[in-house]
Amino acid sequence: MTAVRDTGHAKALAVLVAGAAIIGLAPILVRLADAGPAAIGFWRVTFAMPLLALIAMRTDGGVGRPSKFALLAGVAFACDLGFWHYSIHFTSVANATVLTNLTPVVVTAAAWIFLKQRPAKLFVAAVGLAVAGAWLMAIGRGEHAAGANPPLGDALALTTAVWYALYFLAISAARRSVGATRVMFWSGVASAPLLLAAALALGEDIFPITNGGWAALVALGVMHVAGQGSIAWALGRLPAATASVVVLVQPVVAAVLGWLLFAEALGPVQALGAAIALGGVVLAQTASRKPASA
Repeated sequence: MTAVRDTGHAKALAVLVAGAAIIGLAPILVRLADAGPAAIGFWRVTFAMPLLALIAMRTDGGVGRPSKFALLAGVAFACDLGFWHYSIHFTSVANATVLTNLTPVVVTAAAWIFLKQRPAKLFVAAVGLAVAGAWLMAIGRGEHAAGANPPLGDALALTTAVWYALYFLAISAARRSVGATRVMFWSGVASAPLLLAAALALGEDIFPITNGGWAALVALGVMHVAGQGSIAWALGRLPAATASVVVLVQPVVAAVLGWLLFAEALGPVQALGAAIALGGVVLAQTASRKPASA
């Protein structure tokens, strides 16, 4: 029985890591999509929903009825995408993604307080290590930081971490009774109109002006299904706090791609931070298999 449980844990972990790596493509595609930040979020969710509905028909017999937690996840996700996409506009890909993924601090605390998921001491140490690595990546950007307004972008990314934490917790709660695809579909139903309303209120360009922009938006929709869908599936099988640390793989992928595609060079301090963050991820997995101390 233990072997089956360990195999299930390993599979969920593998799917979660793959989903986080896929989501690492998101800031790159956001940069390539020539539309407003909130509008990009709207198109990402809109292009994803038909795919999610099709998958739900094949696996769950349809999208079913929305759960309150799935709709709450959609509201949090709309705020998450809106703030994050604007942060990508104002600061570097690495900073926007790393600072957003300080989420483990919020998730671990909230899961402890509200869901009674008390973390082991080693897990808390792993969170601290991962966050320290993320902090090193942020401060190691150098004086020639990429972006139109790095301090504003960094502040928006930090705010995104709170919305991302709420999204994680809502998805985790929704997955207790609803399949991953249904949760993703109904969260999209809730988030799409909010993102469109925000884009219109902010006077953004709703439609991309190039074929490349449209291609990036379609790719974002596919990435959303594959990446966020994998994360939602894994959240039904792993504690929310554990999952939130593992997705720190995402900023490392984004930082490397930002360096390769946009010449946003990783300095030695940022590279060290990435290594430390990954070390925290590995340690968190060891800690998550041990019971919390009283």
